[in-house]
Amino acid sequence: MVSMKDISIACGVSIATVSKALNNHNDVGAETKEHIKQVAKEMGYFPNSAAKALKTNRTYNIGVLFAEEAYSGLTHDYFTFVLNSLKSTVEKKGYDITFINDCKTRPNRMSYLEHCRYRGFDGIAIVCTDFYTPEVMELVRSNIPMVTIDHLFNNVCAIMSDNVKGMQDLLNYVYQRGHRRIAYIHGADSAVTQSRLSSFYRTAAQLGLEIPDEYVSVAAYRNTDRTYEETIRLLKLKERPTCILYPDDFAAFGGINAIKEMGLRIPQDISVVGYDGIRIARHIEPTLTTLHQDTEELGKRAGEKLINLIEQPKTTLIEQIIVEGYVYEGNSVADLNCPDS
Repeated sequence: MVSMKDISIACGVSIATVSKALNNHNDVGAETKEHIKQVAKEMGYFPNSAAKALKTNRTYNIGVLFAEEAYSGLTHDYFTFVLNSLKSTVEKKGYDITFINDCKTRPNRMSYLEHCRYRGFDGIAIVCTDFYTPEVMELVRSNIPMVTIDHLFNNVCAIMSDNVKGMQDLLNYVYQRGHRRIAYIHGADSAVTQSRLSSFYRTAAQLGLEIPDEYVSVAAYRNTDRTYEETIRLLKLKERPTCILYPDDFAAFGGINAIKEMGLRIPQDISVVGYDGIRIARHIEPTLTTLHQDTEELGKRAGEKLINLIEQPKTTLIEQIIVEGYVYEGNSVADLNCPDS
């Protein structure tokens, strides 16, 4: 392994001068600095990360907690794009990311906090997990710089998709197309679900819509089997809904299968709406009407905020950042205002 001493001998300068040149200190001339850097590159020199960490008190490594409950991992379209944007953002600032092992499967059974301290993470992004477990709460109470995505803690910066406005926009869109019997199969209990469900009921009340209890039920996110069953139940009601809202685009596929199996057409006989805006939903027939979440902006804002917390802790505010999405109209909601729809 090439050392600074080797470079100093090759350049005929002191080790201190080599160190200053490689760290861009101003008290080394530009020509000398450039020469030393070029020699170091040709010799294959790379700074030792452990030594750099001792000097700067940073590892330039960010931990990402991602324990998605449906165990779909990085095949989950929404989180895949959020994580990709987060990764790109922090890498531009010289940071790497490392996934934090699930404490349930970790052989040595270290807690999340112990694992993060063992790895020496400069900061942590909690992207997806059960936020209410004791281990996650212990991590959140620590002094490690941290951001969460789509979950709010009092003492942590949160990057939130605007689920309240998203649901409001979706329901308004469906209402404007003449629908008055609207069902909602929502996700399992979480902060995201609570925001969307409250917004659904509040918007319905503002629009003067009556939502019968049998029109609202639950299915876990991405659970196509459950949305299939709930859709069958809704379609067998004496007065069935004209439109069904699903917890997410992927879960909506279960409902679409149920509708087709019953010999009904989308949207002529019944309309369907998803949530997330995943790419595959734009390639089915008919294309799915959905709320497109801005995953790129969510990941970018999370990365930028976390780096500010690491590098400028005294001036960075602990705040909630809201990222809006938009209704992707698709072709899965009939316009009941038009007789031929």
